[in-house]
Amino acid sequence: MLLPVQVSQAQLPSLGDGVDLSPGAERRLGDRIIRELYRDPDYLDDPVVIEYVVGIWQPLLQAARKRGDLPPELDDRFSWEILLGRDRSVNAFALPGGYLGLHLGLVAVVTSRDELASVLAHELSHVTQRHISRLMSKQDSLSPWVLASMVLASVAASKNPELAKAVIVGSQAAASQSQINFTRDMEMEADRVGFGVMGQAGFDQHGFVSMFEKLDQANRLTDNGSYPYLRSHPLTSARISDMRARMPIDSHGATAAPPQLAHSMVAARARSLAYPTADQLRAWAAEPGAGGFAGRPPAQRAAALYAAAAAQARLRDFARATATAAQLRALAGSDAAAARQARILSAEIAMAAGDLPGAQELLEASARPLPRPERLLLTQVHLRAGRASQAVDLMQPWVADAPHDATAWTLLSSAYEAQGQTLRAIRASGEAQMAHLDYAGAVDRFKAARALASKGSLAASDHVEASIIDTRLRQAEQLLREQALER
Repeated sequence: MLLPVQVSQAQLPSLGDGVDLSPGAERRLGDRIIRELYRDPDYLDDPVVIEYVVGIWQPLLQAARKRGDLPPELDDRFSWEILLGRDRSVNAFALPGGYLGLHLGLVAVVTSRDELASVLAHELSHVTQRHISRLMSKQDSLSPWVLASMVLASVAASKNPELAKAVIVGSQAAASQSQINFTRDMEMEADRVGFGVMGQAGFDQHGFVSMFEKLDQANRLTDNGSYPYLRSHPLTSARISDMRARMPIDSHGATAAPPQLAHSMVAARARSLAYPTADQLRAWAAEPGAGGFAGRPPAQRAAALYAAAAAQARLRDFARATATAAQLRALAGSDAAAARQARILSAEIAMAAGDLPGAQELLEASARPLPRPERLLLTQVHLRAGRASQAVDLMQPWVADAPHDATAWTLLSSAYEAQGQTLRAIRASGEAQMAHLDYAGAVDRFKAARALASKGSLAASDHVEASIIDTRLRQAEQLLREQALER
């Protein structure tokens, strides 16, 4: 393992002294942007991919704290949340307030945890170095809400470049040449800080270099819109040389470790979730039967088997999908991380095929306490099997510890509804709206719950629930008023 590389602040380029946007204001700006992204139909909460990415993201955050890159005022105020987009383009973007956007296309093309860590470390460094605030202090006429329009336009660019251009021009926020040069300086700073953060977190820094080489190769191809990351993070020969030069001399010529099976499976999952065509599904479904398949490296076979099983299930060939998933579990063998990924996929296939006992058995084989992917899936199994009380038992303690988990609140609402506990179901749906910063929707839900509570006699437990609803309604109304004042 490479020793962590320390990068002192003195090594970084000076980008100006003024940081005009306070951490609180930047968080509010990020909330405004993220509220819109939650409504985007491409927003995706896939528990498996999110858990995998967060497992890389959290060590990077810890490393930034240890290095002193993440001051307490940012650490406490910012969200540090990752949003996943169901988009095949290779893209990631830092947003104000500690939010990070990540497209499935990027997860699908990186060949190792270390390559993905390099992208996340780079984006994290954009946030810790306050590049949004510095950009605003550079351009006095750039108001926070104009900047929000620019960011949303940039996110839209991979789907509809012409629409994005119209949004930017309409906001009178087209970048000047001085801003572009400033952005290049920020990219160099994010590279250098991110490189150090990545090493401090224990990742192989070869991943930074190999990711740059991969992006450089893509940059040489005709731009077909698949690599918006290259437009928002332009590669230069200086940046590439700088990263290569930062590798220890005794590591030059060293090769990266072989891809891990679990990573290959998650990358295959990302591909399968990113709007594949019917022709792609059929091709993936047939790939394990191709000549020479058995001679491929294990990681390539794992990715192909995972994609094939997922595709076969989408094509509703459940018998074949079940058999392919069994091959995948056999390939994973004693590799615990890979075996778990294969088991979750097998459970999803069993549930889609209507084999609820089989899905339950696979999910309950996981370690205790149940991780989020298995917990959410098992809750769905219980709901489909008519076991609402078991679903509530899984979700109630989870939302107590993770109150911002909108997906969990939505499942808990369904479980309460199945039990006939309408008051609690409405309140849980309101909490899901709160988690997605939709305060107007939350107010509507909490008001509906309060109106229901006022209509008749309540059980003792419902009196407690009604009190909670009153409190949450007042909080949601206050947040809605504050939101209105920001416009």
